[in-house]
Amino acid sequence: MEAFFRLGNRQKLISMIGIALLLAVLIGGLLWAREPSYAVLFSIQDEKDGGQIVAALQQQNIPYHFSEGGHTILVPQAVVHDTRLRLAAQGLPKGGLVGFELLENQKMGISQFAEQVNYQRGLEGELARSIQSLAAVKGARVHLAIPKQSAFLRDDQKTSASVLVSLYPGRKLEPGQVAGIVNLVASSVPQLNPANVSVIDQEGSLVSQQKDPSRDAGLDPLQIKYVRDIEASYVKRIESILAPIVGVSNVRAQVAADVDFSLTDQVAETYKPNPSPATAIRSQQIAEAANSSPPAAGIPGALSNQPPATATAPIAQAPAPGPAAGTGQNYSKNATFNYEVDKTILHTKAAPGSIRRLSVAVVVNFKKDLTKEKDPAKAPPQPLAEADLKLINELAREAMGFTKERGDTLNVANAPFTVIEKDIVPDAPFWANAELMAILKDLGKYLLIAGGVFWLWTRVLKPILEKLMEAAPVAPSGYAGTGGEGMPHMGQPTYESKLAAARELAKQDPKAVANMIKDWVGGGGH
Repeated sequence: MEAFFRLGNRQKLISMIGIALLLAVLIGGLLWAREPSYAVLFSIQDEKDGGQIVAALQQQNIPYHFSEGGHTILVPQAVVHDTRLRLAAQGLPKGGLVGFELLENQKMGISQFAEQVNYQRGLEGELARSIQSLAAVKGARVHLAIPKQSAFLRDDQKTSASVLVSLYPGRKLEPGQVAGIVNLVASSVPQLNPANVSVIDQEGSLVSQQKDPSRDAGLDPLQIKYVRDIEASYVKRIESILAPIVGVSNVRAQVAADVDFSLTDQVAETYKPNPSPATAIRSQQIAEAANSSPPAAGIPGALSNQPPATATAPIAQAPAPGPAAGTGQNYSKNATFNYEVDKTILHTKAAPGSIRRLSVAVVVNFKKDLTKEKDPAKAPPQPLAEADLKLINELAREAMGFTKERGDTLNVANAPFTVIEKDIVPDAPFWANAELMAILKDLGKYLLIAGGVFWLWTRVLKPILEKLMEAAPVAPSGYAGTGGEGMPHMGQPTYESKLAAARELAKQDPKAVANMIKDWVGGGGH
């Protein structure tokens, strides 16, 4: 402070300006370092949505910035997710589309036509919002052509729809996604056939009626996916049951499934040969006829026309013999038997997707010989024993549900695995860690501020202050207050300053000091 007070007014002003500049740089750097990082909140596609979002941010006292083009709203990164949830609760952004909220503020006495138009607009907006939720879709517009209902069949018109989708750069809609959009629109509009829904992209290309080569060739993508799922399921079952024995990385399995997708509906009607012991008689009919009257004999006349005399039968009489040939007695017997018809009707309907055959291949790695080397990484590999291979084979058969009648095959091989370079996943570089990079970024800010302050002090302010201190005159304190010639008055000196000034004066003019002491001593003698 003494050196500062010895400076002149100009020198003091320069020093104060330098200190103020240093403080300004230090405070500005700290404010810059503490300024939060901004992240993208929303990309504005409609100016009306942008105004509503900005108004909501101002109400919540959330700072925001715009990008250079003004199409992106930035907010502090720490509150970006919370802000998105709050705005989503308010229905923002709407994407410039009007949904069913249009029906919430209808006026009294609105006409039926206007009410129908508002309903159609709301339905189109809701469908467009649903389509925009797809990852590849940037924007969507839906146009519905709903004809007025008529009681005349001749004037009956079909409902149709058109969908315009705007995709993100480098994205495209898969056939399954296009079919999903078509079914979404068709299921949301009454009496709308999916064949009457057209989907086009931002380039004007019709994507809803693209031919699928796999379908034209008789291949159904859903059937192919079903086969892949079955194969993956069997692979997982086999590897999961063998992993505890040989290790997760020491077993590989592949399954080829032959799946029958044909739909079979069969009716069989079978008859057994009859009659059989188990055949039931439905009905039977037996008819017998006999004629035992003797033939007429004798001379026709009165005696022959007389009634016969009273018959007398003996108590015991031999049985009468059967009718003899030529006696004129007739006898006939007819029998009819009706048996139940033995019939079996078998109605068989086989569901598609049944497995006709499985082909399984399993490869098991060699095991490490720890008897020769304790370190598993250095232990030499050796084949598995026959008992182990037999156990693995049996477990794989049970896991796949091996059926010999179906024609299943299973092949288990034991071979050393080769490490492929692409299988070795390198460690991610440190700059790929977002959290670490954020910490280093903040640390870099403070280091930059400290470096700037150090450079400003060592290269600018400190040399200036040193030059000012060298240029400031140092007055001997012994002459302070005495009004000596050439000695400026610099204020009230202290004891140390007086002693230093006396020593300096004695070095510069010892003769004058000696005379002064003589005068002091001589004066004391008087």
